[in-house]
Amino acid sequence: MTYCVGLRLNTGLIFMSDTRTNAGVDNVSKFRKLFTWSVPGERVITIMTAGNLATTQAVINLLEERSKIPDERNPTFLEAPTMFQVATIIGNTLKECVRDQAGEGPVSESPFSATLIVGGQIKGMEPRLFLVYPEGNFIEASEETPFFQSGETKYGRPILVRAFDPAMSMEAAVKLLYVSFDSTLKANLSVGLPLDMHVYTADTLEAGIQRRIEPDDEYFNQISSGWSDALKVAFDALPDFKF
Repeated sequence: MTYCVGLRLNTGLIFMSDTRTNAGVDNVSKFRKLFTWSVPGERVITIMTAGNLATTQAVINLLEERSKIPDERNPTFLEAPTMFQVATIIGNTLKECVRDQAGEGPVSESPFSATLIVGGQIKGMEPRLFLVYPEGNFIEASEETPFFQSGETKYGRPILVRAFDPAMSMEAAVKLLYVSFDSTLKANLSVGLPLDMHVYTADTLEAGIQRRIEPDDEYFNQISSGWSDALKVAFDALPDFKF
């Protein structure tokens, strides 16, 4: 399992994912699930992956391989003129990989499906954020739905629903993500540190702050313990039930 979140703020985009993959309690590994490409001054694109590891790795590798072989008739995701077309190319690539890996042959116990969160900005346009499904179709973040989650979403969702505001600062949004991920880590062992983060500021058109959050990260541990203490204080402050 995994947990990925993409936020669309008025000032840019923030992405965060864990790195844990598991095929049983005795087979736990770490793999990067957040990938960023930039053509400085022209575009920045970030993809986060959730689902079957072989499928997601195939998608990323295929996108990179095709980006090295220019084809005027079929622009790559690093050449497409709009983020909508970027999402379309990535969706088609995902659908292709799911179809090819689930084709004829031995039947796998686990599905070959995957879900992607895709975001970025192309020069002259606004930053955009998409959630891409295994079938290749996708939806776009909007004012009504300004963030996307994939993977193990239920434990970290309540804090996002209650507190996220697209007008909040980047610093506050990062703090919110730390709380959301801490809540998920506490509740589900299939999601684990380290975490990867990319903070993209709108109109910079270059990769922003990228950070790996390790188990000994001072700020993450401060947020984790502080959130636990704050919850206890808030709970004690609520009125007791009367029999």
